[in-house]
Amino acid sequence: MSTMLNEEIKNILGHAQKHGWVLEPDAKRLLKLTGIPVSRFFWATTIDDALGFAHKNKYPVVAKVVSPEVIHKSDVGGVALGITDDGNLIETFERFSAIKGFCGMLVEESLSGLELIVGAKVDYQFGPVVLLGIGGTGVEIYRDTVLRMAPLRPEDAASMIRGLKAHQLLEGYRGADPINLQRLRHLLITFSELVVQIEPYIESIDLNPVMCSADQCVVADARIMLNG
Repeated sequence: MSTMLNEEIKNILGHAQKHGWVLEPDAKRLLKLTGIPVSRFFWATTIDDALGFAHKNKYPVVAKVVSPEVIHKSDVGGVALGITDDGNLIETFERFSAIKGFCGMLVEESLSGLELIVGAKVDYQFGPVVLLGIGGTGVEIYRDTVLRMAPLRPEDAASMIRGLKAHQLLEGYRGADPINLQRLRHLLITFSELVVQIEPYIESIDLNPVMCSADQCVVADARIMLNG
């Protein structure tokens, strides 16, 4: 990673210190700087901005509130999936604008695939630790996750995937297409390198979900919590 990218990442983290966490548009920009694939998105501060993105990238789109007051967007009704037309998008923008601390709306492409969780935390004893897990509606039921210390080697990333109880879902179960395991391994390794680099700044990172298909693995949502 170049010095220029390091400086830009430090600027994003420094700007977010006053909130204690990195707003999702900035978190995705930070990930993109390191080569981690993220969903196409736009931080819209006006309805015209939101409509412009939707027209350029085509419906359906996903919309999320951007507010330093709202860490868990779904708790305040700040997420709208499957928006299919201008009227729905305008109504969503107006509804979000009433949420405390509103400073825009994240509009992004709608992705499909297998939902995974990739995360990290800085353990007081072991240092930075990376997590991989099965996401989606079953995440609370199955609690199917694997942990490794960062940075990850290629063999670590491969063993994390094999270590999931539901790894067959990733490899193609009962005729389903396997996900792109090479892209997932690359994402895990690149993410672990980022975590090591920004360890002094962070408490935890959650990429949930990471949408994986036969073609790609893309971060659809990201939250970076800062330390102290």
